[in-house]
Amino acid sequence: MMPAVESYLAARRAAGFKLLNADYLLHSFACFAVKRGETHVRAQTAIDWAAEAWSVAQRDARLKTVCRFAQYLRTEDQSHELPPARYFGYRKTRRVPFIYSRADIERLVNAALQSGPRGMLQPQTYATLIALLSATGMRISEALNLRRADITPEGLLIRKSKFQKTRLVPLHETAAEGLQRYLTLRRQSRPGDDHVFVDDDGRPLRYTVVYWMFQKLLKIAGIGTTHNAHRPRLHELRHTFAVRALEASPEGRDRVGRHMLALATYMGHVNINATYWYLEATPELLNDIAVAAEGFLTGEQK
Repeated sequence: MMPAVESYLAARRAAGFKLLNADYLLHSFACFAVKRGETHVRAQTAIDWAAEAWSVAQRDARLKTVCRFAQYLRTEDQSHELPPARYFGYRKTRRVPFIYSRADIERLVNAALQSGPRGMLQPQTYATLIALLSATGMRISEALNLRRADITPEGLLIRKSKFQKTRLVPLHETAAEGLQRYLTLRRQSRPGDDHVFVDDDGRPLRYTVVYWMFQKLLKIAGIGTTHNAHRPRLHELRHTFAVRALEASPEGRDRVGRHMLALATYMGHVNINATYWYLEATPELLNDIAVAAEGFLTGEQK
C-alpha cells in the first residue's frame, strides 16, 4: 500500500498541495493496514485506525484523509472500499468573527501612526499594512510575502498563497496611492530587502512580531473583547472585507450568485463553501437574510 500512498501524495503535490499532515497520516494508516495483511483500503480498517485518535475532531480528520485517498485509488481499482466520511458525526464549529467598523479601522491606523517616533519607518509600515488588509481582504501571510515586483499597474500579484495558487488582487486607486506613498518612504529609509513590509532594520516583518504589535494597537485604539469574550484578531480584517463585500451584493438571485463566485475567486478560496460561510456566521448578514426571507414569504418581495 505504500507505493499507492506515494503515488497519491505526488499527484496532489503536483496540483499545488503541501499535504504535510496527510503525508504523516497516510503513512501511519498504511502501516496499520499492512500489519493486518491488507493491500487495499478497507472501510472497517480505516475506522479502526481513525478511532485511535484522542478527540472526535482528530478521528474525523483522520478518516476523511483516508476517504480522499480511497477516492483517488478507486478511479483505477474499485476493489478499494470507500469509508463513510461522516462516521464519527463531527461537525466543525467556527467562532463568530468580529467585524470591524470603519471607525475601528481608522482608530487602528491612527494608533499605528503613533506607535513610534516621528521619522521612523515602523509607524508607516503598520499603518499601511492594516489599511491594505482592510482594503483588499488579503491574508496576513500573503501581505507579508509581498515583494516589490508583485506590485503591478493592474494590482497585487499574490504568488503561491494558502492553497499554492497565484492570483491578481486589484487595488482601488486610493489604496494604490497609499501603498505607493509608503513604498517611496520605504525605499528612502530601507532600500535593501525586496519585501514590501520590513522592520526598522530592513528585515522582512515576521508574523509573530506583527501579531504582538496588533494586540498592542488594539489596546491603544480602545478595541476590547467581543461579546463572547474573545479579543478581535488580525485575520478578522479579512472577514470584515468579505462581509462588507457581501453586504454590497446586488439584488437578484442570479446576480448574487455571480457576486459570490467573483468574491470567492478574489479572496483565493479553494472552495466556495468558505465564502458562503460568512452568510451563516455573521449576525449582520443573517439579519438581512431573515428580512429578505420574511418579505418573500409575505409576498412583499419577489
